[in-house]
Amino acid sequence: MFYFVELRMKAINERSKASTADPAPLLDRIDKAILKTLQRDASISNVALAEKVKLSPPACLRRVERLKEAGVIKGVVALLNGDVLDAGMVVLIGVVLDRSTPESFAQFEAAAQKVSGCMEFHVVTGEFDYFMLLRTKDSQSFNRLHAEQLLYLPGVRQIRSFMGLRQVLSTTHIPL
Repeated sequence: MFYFVELRMKAINERSKASTADPAPLLDRIDKAILKTLQRDASISNVALAEKVKLSPPACLRRVERLKEAGVIKGVVALLNGDVLDAGMVVLIGVVLDRSTPESFAQFEAAAQKVSGCMEFHVVTGEFDYFMLLRTKDSQSFNRLHAEQLLYLPGVRQIRSFMGLRQVLSTTHIPL
């Protein structure tokens, strides 16, 4: 059992070394105010943002650009309504692999990232190796996705699916 955990942690650590970014930049009160405002409405104009955080527009724009360059702001997106776009069903999927080797993790990760409707994909501790969050139209479309894609993922020993019944909270806001 210890060897299994050690192998799994070694594979996770090797993958995370490649994605480790520089330490987080120090954020002052104004940076945090900018980030809080942009999390609520990223379509706000620079002039309006500057007014809210009590800066001149050029100074505000420089700060936003600095936050982008530092990787604090990864991108600006539109949040879409899954119900309106026939992707209203949320399914959480727990996956257990049959082997815990760096190769089996890499093969599974490469294949799983191509699963239709996959919104999030996490390596986890505990009973499962991975959790996936995906969106699909309904239980019939999930059944089709399961039969056509999930069953063919490499190295899988077990898949457990949890269909969301009602969304209580969904947010993109990171606490500051």
